[in-house]
This record gives sequence, C-alpha cells and structure tokens, in this order.
Amino acid sequence: MRFATLWKLVAAFAFAAPAMAQTATMPPSQAPQATAPGQNNGPLQVEITGGAGAPTPIAIPPMPTTQTVNTAAGSTDVLGQKLAGVITDDLRNSGLFSPVAANRLRAVTVPEVTAPAFDYWSTTGAQVLVEGYVRANGDGSLTVGCYLYDVYARTELTRQGFVVQPADWRRAGHKCADTVYTRLTGEGPYFDSRVVYVSETGPKAHRIKRLAIMDQDGANHRFLTNGQSIVLTPRFAPNRQSIVYMSYADKQPSIYVYDIGSGRQRLLVRGDRLTFAPRFSPDGRYVLFSMAVGGNTDIYRISASGGAPQRLTTSPGIDTGGSYSPDGSRIVFESDRSGAQQIYVMNADGSNQHRISFGGGRYATPVWSPKGDLIAFTHIGGTFQIGVMSPDGSNEKLLTHGWQDEGPTWSPNGRVIMFFRTTQGGRGTSDLWSVDKTGVAERRIPTPLDGSDPAWGPLRP
Repeated sequence: MRFATLWKLVAAFAFAAPAMAQTATMPPSQAPQATAPGQNNGPLQVEITGGAGAPTPIAIPPMPTTQTVNTAAGSTDVLGQKLAGVITDDLRNSGLFSPVAANRLRAVTVPEVTAPAFDYWSTTGAQVLVEGYVRANGDGSLTVGCYLYDVYARTELTRQGFVVQPADWRRAGHKCADTVYTRLTGEGPYFDSRVVYVSETGPKAHRIKRLAIMDQDGANHRFLTNGQSIVLTPRFAPNRQSIVYMSYADKQPSIYVYDIGSGRQRLLVRGDRLTFAPRFSPDGRYVLFSMAVGGNTDIYRISASGGAPQRLTTSPGIDTGGSYSPDGSRIVFESDRSGAQQIYVMNADGSNQHRISFGGGRYATPVWSPKGDLIAFTHIGGTFQIGVMSPDGSNEKLLTHGWQDEGPTWSPNGRVIMFFRTTQGGRGTSDLWSVDKTGVAERRIPTPLDGSDPAWGPLRP
C-alpha cells in the first residue's frame, strides 16, 4: 500500500536468533604475526563532510588462507575470495571508495598480510589497502583477519579479527568493511545490519504483501509471513529480535509484534478501530501508533508488553507517523491540522506540539536520524521526494528526484537513507533504494520481488 493510498484510507475511516559474530584478539596465535600494534592515529582520512569529491582509491585483494579446509560454507580459499568481494561491494556502495579493478589485484600470500608489498600497491593508484586471511578453527568456526594500511605512508592504520560460524561468513566481511569505513571516515559502522520490508507481488490493484528480512545489501533474504494477510509498516525493536507491524489478519487492521527467532507473533493492539504506523521507542518500552476514534486520528502510546493505550495528540484531523528522537525525549509526527500534511514535533508526553515544516507542498513520514541531527521525510509536491531537515525545520534539502519516492528509514549510523520508489503506469512496480544524506550515491537495493516500507535495523552485535 502506497503512502497516498494509506492516507486516503485513514481519511475515509476518520471522517467516515541468529549466530553472533565475535571479535577476536589480533593477531591470533596461529595468524600472521605483526611486529607492532596498529597505528590508529595515521594521517589518512576520507573527507565526507560535503558528500562530494572523488572516491578514495582502495585495493582489496582476495584473502589467503592459512590452510585450505572444507567448511559448511565452502573451502577457506574460496571464502577468502568471496569475503574480499563483500568488502569491496560495501565500500563501493558507500560512494566514498573506488576499488582497484580485479585485474590489478595481485595474489597475496599469508606472510604478506602483515608485510604488504607497498611498492606494488602504489603502482595501482590505491591510497589504502585492505588485506586479511581466513582460518578454519578446530571447533568448526572461522577466524577472519582484517588489516588496513595507508599505502603512501606504508603504515598500518588498524586491524581487527572476527570469529564466526561458517553460515555467517558474510558478517565477517561486513564487519571488516565497517572497520575500514569507520577508521577512514570517522563515521559509525552500518554494513553489518539488516533491513525488514514489505515484499510485494501481483497486480497493482491486488497486491500480495509479505514481511521479509535481509542483510542491508540484499543478501540472506527470507520471508517472515506467508502473504495470506496484508502487512504494512514493519519496524525493528531496539533489541533487533522483534518487529512491530500492522496486519489485516481477520480483515481487521491490528498491530502485532513478531519474534524473529521463534517466528511467533502476538497481538498488541486489536483492530476494532483503524490502527496503524507502529514504531518502538528507543528503549523498547513503548510502541507509538495511530488510531482513528470518533472521526479523529491521533497518536497513542502503549507499553510494548500490552495494556491500555495513552493518547498523546488531541487536535482535530489526522495525526500519524510518530518517530522518537534518539534520546526518547521528543516525537516527530505528521498532521493535517493546518489544512495540509505538515511535520510537527512534541515532547514524549504529548506536550509542546509545534509545527516545523513551512515549505511548499505537503510533508509526510518523518523519521528522526539515529544521530539526532536530522529528520528525513517524504515531500509531496507533484512528485514524491525524499528530503531532510534539522529538528527545528531549518536546512531543508530534497535528496531524490524520482516520480514517487517515499518511506525513508535511516542506517544505524545516521549516514544513509533507504526508501522505496514506485514507477508510473498500471504495473506500478516498487523497489528499495538508498541515498547518502547529502544526496549522492543513490542506488537500488536488490530484492527478489517488489519491495516497499523498508525499516533499517540497529547494528548487529
């Protein structure tokens, strides 16, 4: 269901356990030995303040293995190649790095991991170098080493190691990419995270909608619901283990909480009235949602364990789309109390409600950045665009220029925004996209079917 359709529905109603990755001590006892610890105050830094400029050239050769061993995920030598591919894709997709072409990546031996051939790598144009190794452990797990070097200064910038089960080998690649990204940009990590969204198939007038979850790059995709009931607006809990969403089970728009590990779901708010747009508070204690009662749609808060809802807004019209500030003290939401959809902010208890959007057109689906510095939103003015503004409404900037871009969600580090884009015409296909908060590095996120309503989850442990 597109945002415009959902808003019409509201108006009509109102007025009518996965395995964990562990950090290993580096270097491990059987890993290549380094003569000194990583130098974390090296001179190299990737400038991203303006989101522009040429991407930093980076070399990421395949990772050698201390010994070729067959694992449940394939042999360690093949995994070394795949791991380098995951790291390469993550860093390239950030828009900040330009990986050296594969035909210029020489094979790396295990001893070279801690003693790089800087003379060679400098000829490739790479400014930074990522090397590592894969080792099969006696307990069936894998250790993946990750080393970052400044090619020009010929110094080690940082190192990290990760112990994972073979099924989670991709997570080691994401964590290595996060290590590189964080060290060179000063931004927080975000590659080792997941996205939940609504997978769609079928004709535009009769879409089958299922909850689906995947890694942020589209890998490890799986469906969570069977499509027998329409689902909308899934949102992660802060603990990453559950999802709150709206479902039309029993033909009633109710709010459910889904446990990812067990696959069980529980009813949180029964849909004897139209209830929608749920979202957890940052501490996971509460769930915000909107409910239409007596011709008015307001924002309510309910304990995540259930109970009686508390009404937070009382103005005539439609109030919806609540999203907490990172510290949980304020809530941003949308309301048409002024005559058109605009963005408002209030305290967490519902006090001090005030409007912050005053540009042309309408504003919808506001969501607070995890860093607290920006609010992303959907701007409606002929077309639908993704934009950002400061929490006081200043510094407004539109980031995308699709025909219908909507439903923004933030990466865990508050740097990247994912959204969904719908094409024109009777087919009306929808896909997930992402864009840097400065408006660069826009790209499509691969999904097996159409996708909408993405929600980016917290960083995984």
